[in-house]
Amino acid sequence: MDLTLQGKVVFVAGSSRGIGKGIARVFLDEGAKVVLTGRDPQALQAACADLSGGREERVATFPGDLCSAAVIQEACRQVVERWGGVDVLVCNVGSGTGRGGWRLAASDWESVFEVNLWSSVRLVEAFLPAMVEAGRGSILFIGSIAGIESLGAPLPYGSAKAALEKYGQDLARQVSRNGIRVNTIAPGNVIFPGGTWQRKLDGDTAGVSAMIRREVPLARFGEPEEIGAAAAFLASARASFITGATLVVDGGQTRA
Repeated sequence: MDLTLQGKVVFVAGSSRGIGKGIARVFLDEGAKVVLTGRDPQALQAACADLSGGREERVATFPGDLCSAAVIQEACRQVVERWGGVDVLVCNVGSGTGRGGWRLAASDWESVFEVNLWSSVRLVEAFLPAMVEAGRGSILFIGSIAGIESLGAPLPYGSAKAALEKYGQDLARQVSRNGIRVNTIAPGNVIFPGGTWQRKLDGDTAGVSAMIRREVPLARFGEPEEIGAAAAFLASARASFITGATLVVDGGQTRA
C-alpha cells in the first residue's frame, strides 16, 4: 500500500534508539525526509549511519535535550531553514522511570511530568503555528498503555501518559478545522537493545518471559518498527478521517 509519504518532512523526537528510531526507519522506508534527534551526539550519529545508507539527502540530525524550550525552538528553526517546515511531528519524548508507591514528593511528580507531558506540549507549541499557516499537518504523540489501564507503573508516569492522551484528544478538536490531525499511539512492551525491557529480560529471563506469555495474548514483545508502521499509517493520507484517536499497539495486553 502506498502511504503517499514520499518527500514529506517528518520530525521524530527521541529517535537515536528504540521506538523513535524504529519510527524514523519506517518513515525513511516510505520515502519521507526525516529529522533524527537525541541527547547523545554519538548515539545520534550512530543511528544516522545505520538508517541513512543510500538516502543521506533525506536524513538530518539535531542533537539536544528536547525538554528545553530553547532547544526545541532551535530545532524548529533549523528544520525550517533546511526543508521549509514539517509535515509530520512525532512527539516521542518520555521515560518510564520513577519512584513507586504513593509516598511521593512534589519533585517526583514534576520530573516525570516534565519529560512525559510538558516536553511534548512544548514541541507542539513550537511546530504547530507553521502547520496552521500551511493548513495541513499531522501530530503524533507516543503514549503508553500505562496511561490507559492500571498496570502497576509508577503513579506519576501513568498519570502523565493519561494526561498526554487527553491533551491529544482535545487538541485534535481545536486544530481539525486547520487541516491538522492529531493522534496518539499507546505502545505496550517494546524491546530493543539497551532498553528497559531488554534489561529486565537479561536480569530475569524466566520471570519476564512468563509474564509476557501470561499477560500478552500474542505472547511476545513488540518491536520498534511495529510502532513505526502504526505511526506511518496514522500520519498518512490513508488515515485522513482519523483524528483524536488513540491506537493501542500492545499485542492484545490491554483489557480496558
